[in-house]
Amino acid sequence: MLHNWNDNQPIYLQLRERIVTQILEGKLKEGEAIPSVRQVATDYRINHLTVAKAYQELVTEGFLEKRRGLGMFVLKDAQKKLLKEERDRFMAEEFPELLRRIRRLGIEKEEIIRMIQQTAEVSK
Repeated sequence: MLHNWNDNQPIYLQLRERIVTQILEGKLKEGEAIPSVRQVATDYRINHLTVAKAYQELVTEGFLEKRRGLGMFVLKDAQKKLLKEERDRFMAEEFPELLRRIRRLGIEKEEIIRMIQQTAEVSK
């Protein structure tokens, strides 16, 4: 399994984000074991210490737990906590910039509403 890595960010952080995305999308479920460090290192062709660092970040943040002799597991409420964290970050960091850009481009509220409705129809 080959994956493209962004040179502008450490691989362990990119791997952390991929795991977070899998939890948010329900691909990794609460209480479920995640692939071993060795397996991920082999699949992604990266150093096992890089994988271990990404996993440790998620343990420290309270989204994964290590069960001795069993591996790493997604904690209860991890998806809910991650969703709140992602929403809060979006509203604090990305949304204000998006609004500034909308204003700079002179896009009217009605046009935004129409675009949201069209996008919602397409994604049904």
